Amino acid sequence: MNRRLALAVLPLLLAVTACTSGTADDEPAPRPAAAERPSPFRDCATLSTAPTAATPGSGASTSATPGSGTSAPAAGGQALPALTLSCFTGGAPVALGAVAGPAVINVWASWCPPCRKELPAFQRLSERAAGQLQVVGINSRDSRSGAQSIGEDFGVRFPMLVDQGEALQRELRRNAIPLTLFVAADGQIRHIDATGALDDATLATLVRQHLNLAVPA
Repeated sequence: MNRRLALAVLPLLLAVTACTSGTADDEPAPRPAAAERPSPFRDCATLSTAPTAATPGSGASTSATPGSGTSAPAAGGQALPALTLSCFTGGAPVALGAVAGPAVINVWASWCPPCRKELPAFQRLSERAAGQLQVVGINSRDSRSGAQSIGEDFGVRFPMLVDQGEALQRELRRNAIPLTLFVAADGQIRHIDATGALDDATLATLVRQHLNLAVPA
């Protein structure tokens, strides 16, 4: 009786084992660590080269609008701080003041919800305004894995600098992110936006207003 029972149970055990083994084989391979994956961002080698269609001296100076939640430098703007930042992809560090305008510089972190919300709009701006201005990211107080995963998931390709010590924010006396700088062809900051997540239309408006460039929304 026991022998017949054992023979009846054995095929069931074999079936269960095969099913479990097959399920394990079908599971996707673990995602490699960020350090082992290629960076989604472009390198920073061309940041000191002005966009091909840039007009020297473009970008009208502005003043702050009371109650607008934004601020802008006085007439003539202000120079980018004398900081040297690492490039996410490696290579030589980049002097921030050497970044050629016109440029839109976005300070962000993967743990910041409005930053994540607006990043795709900055990627689209970099594509629509190619040759007119350059879009540059500055990843602030973030983990490399977090920044890389967001870049991969959101399709962010523009060059990325790294400022884990928040040196730029300290120089600008700004605590919150996202933070967006609009830099004219003469290297002067014409406007600093800290209103939260920006969309395509708002970015196009700010570029036209502060850098005197027409970019499709």
